[in-house]
Amino acid sequence: MLMDYILIQYPSTKSVLEVVRLFKQISTYRIWIQNNNNIYLSKQFWNKCTFWSDGYFACSIGNVSKETTQKYIDCQG
Repeated sequence: MLMDYILIQYPSTKSVLEVVRLFKQISTYRIWIQNNNNIYLSKQFWNKCTFWSDGYFACSIGNVSKETTQKYIDCQG
């Protein structure tokens, strides 16, 4: 199973949903446009230009340092 993690810092005025939505929008656009991927992807995703599923998981690290969190992420499978 492939699992990727992303560690970001964002303004407290933004919700997690807004941040995830923006990430998905920008990355989908770049993935489709980059190196003419749209030719291949349009065959796989014939219904609409999508890439991500609807779901996501997010958690807050609270008062833990960035270094501690990065070490935790690095030690994951």
